[in-house]
Amino acid sequence: MRGPHSPGSWTDTDPPLELTAFVGRSAELAELAAALGRARLVTVTGVGGVGKSRLAVRAAEQWASGDPRRGGPAAGWGRVELAPVRDPHFVEYAVVEALGLTDHTTRTPRETLLEHLAGRRALLVLDGFEHLVGACAELVAELLRKLPELRVLATGRRPLGLAGERLFPLAPLGGDEAVQLLADRARTHGVPVADDAEVREVCRRLEGIPLALELAAGRLRALSPAQLLRRLDDRFRLLTGGGRDALPRHQALRTAIGWSHELCTPAERLLWARLSVFAQTFDLEAAEYVCAGEGLSAEHVLDVLSELLAQSVVSREETPAGPRYRMLDTVRDYGAEWLEAIGDAGRLRRRHRDWYLGLATWCELDWFSPRQREVAARVDVELPNLRTALECCLTEPEEAHLGQHLAGSLWFCWVGCGRLAEGRRWLERSVELDSEYEQSRLKALWVLGYVAVLQGDTVPALRALRTCREQAERSADPAAVAYAEHRTGCLALVTDDMARAETLLRSALDRYREIGELNSNVLMGQVELAMARAFQGDLPDAVRLCEDVRRVCEDHGERWARSYALYVLAYAAWVDGDPVGARELLADCLGHAHAFRDLLGSVLSIELLALVTLTQGDPVEAAVLQGAAGRLWPSVGLPLFGSAYYNAPHEQCEAAARQALGDARYAECAQEGAGLDRDAAVARALGRGEVRALGALPAPRGPGEGEAGARGEAGKREPAASPTRKGGETAG
Repeated sequence: MRGPHSPGSWTDTDPPLELTAFVGRSAELAELAAALGRARLVTVTGVGGVGKSRLAVRAAEQWASGDPRRGGPAAGWGRVELAPVRDPHFVEYAVVEALGLTDHTTRTPRETLLEHLAGRRALLVLDGFEHLVGACAELVAELLRKLPELRVLATGRRPLGLAGERLFPLAPLGGDEAVQLLADRARTHGVPVADDAEVREVCRRLEGIPLALELAAGRLRALSPAQLLRRLDDRFRLLTGGGRDALPRHQALRTAIGWSHELCTPAERLLWARLSVFAQTFDLEAAEYVCAGEGLSAEHVLDVLSELLAQSVVSREETPAGPRYRMLDTVRDYGAEWLEAIGDAGRLRRRHRDWYLGLATWCELDWFSPRQREVAARVDVELPNLRTALECCLTEPEEAHLGQHLAGSLWFCWVGCGRLAEGRRWLERSVELDSEYEQSRLKALWVLGYVAVLQGDTVPALRALRTCREQAERSADPAAVAYAEHRTGCLALVTDDMARAETLLRSALDRYREIGELNSNVLMGQVELAMARAFQGDLPDAVRLCEDVRRVCEDHGERWARSYALYVLAYAAWVDGDPVGARELLADCLGHAHAFRDLLGSVLSIELLALVTLTQGDPVEAAVLQGAAGRLWPSVGLPLFGSAYYNAPHEQCEAAARQALGDARYAECAQEGAGLDRDAAVARALGRGEVRALGALPAPRGPGEGEAGARGEAGKREPAASPTRKGGETAG
């Protein structure tokens, strides 16, 4: 969330909006800002393409800026794009995801929102809610009732219908502003536009709707304003029988889109329709695979896409995962109608599903490689499409096994990238379905058990893991048996049954070796065994195990499992009287865990850094760090798992800090730490003003390995066709 008082790790960059340039609207902006000052719920309504999103974002920026005319301190805000969300149950997940909030517990996303926003002055922008009005209205009502400092700015084609809602109908642009916008957008295509009678008539016929004007500007590369006007006349007569003066504004927009569609070549119209299967954004490789077929070869997709880009049907944006493309919702909806009309929607949805099944398989395999950070960034931007693919699989009975495979293959996203709650929902849905493919269900079961273990939900975790093992033994699936046994050992570890944890983990590691399995999960099993050995007093053996993990990780460029090995090695360094070495290891560990949104790894590192800081003679900072960790633990689960073993260093640090500072001063320092959000807590623990970005992680040590060399010809990556043993999590 933007602003100095942000209630979480909210995004710092503006999401793509309806217009690339904000033209006019100064009066509306001032009025909307004033409305936000008077009401806690303001809904901007209007036809599609009228500019609701852009105006809402500008108003939110002004509201949060601490403008003295508004009064009060600067505050934080965040925008949630709801257009890609189809399931009303996922509205809350979309809000949590958009605001960058991470929660590893069994709490619902709504409970997470209430926890993180409590007592904070914030503005939530819900953009494009009309297809989810019931779920959004219910969520907004509860948030506003329980969070007195929260305001909500919503945009849609209809009201939410809540008490106290202040409606802000947004009209199209006036004549001068419409001409200004048309001229501005035409200039981006290299076409000068004069303010003359023909241009003004074009703007009048298009009712001043910004999206319609932008589409028209794209056509000025080939048509003069007079020619454009004649074509609009023909289109209007077709739709209205000549009564164009009474044309409704929504009809004007649809006319502009339909007219733009008619002017496209057959290949452009075909690609427009096929691109509508994507949720939110897509990349070129996905478009080439999904949209190729009869009438359009994969080799020609780029050329046709470039034409749609030039005509403003598609827009391009830069992301951490590379260039992406998107269609505006209204344009996508038009394409989807055409896709249904030509009877090709089902086939395109299956091709979309197949591409993202392959993508998930590739990402799972590449999670254990120098491309781990690339995988994390890629999955982050592809989540809307992955959700669409999951929904496609789980709503077709004959494709249940594909949904189970996809939900299980994304274990690294749920576990390693801080999305336990969403992952658990998909996994539970998948295992409820009958499947003829036992292997896919077994994988979903052990991943479900793993997620539940990390959430501290012992009974469901044990049930899923027992079911997985029993069925795996009956079907003679040694990989699934190994994973079920491994995660049962992990459960014993966090519930303080160290002897059982060691037995299960050693057995699981033996099974992995027998079948030739080596990946991040296997290495985590070795780190967990090291923890069990350390807690039982054999620190040298723990160090030996983790040094081996560290070596293997660095040879393969793996960072996630390596960070947990560094945590154990840091604890050993502290025990051996080397706080400087321990701090260096923990800084490395924390930087990587935070970059991957791994909240458990982050909070464990901060806890141990507090003890190291105390050892180095700074009880004040140690207390601050303990307070910061204390704020993070509710989003992880039971603090330090409720484990006497994990809690011992914390208690030792707190007792010594209280003795040095006194109870009152300790509480004061801990309270200061509790006021830090996740980013600020990590920055404080690392002793610098900003945290390491995911893309800035150090390069791996692997022989001859690197990002460019791994991408193959022309930097292009193709999703894997199928899961593979010896490098991927294979029980499925």
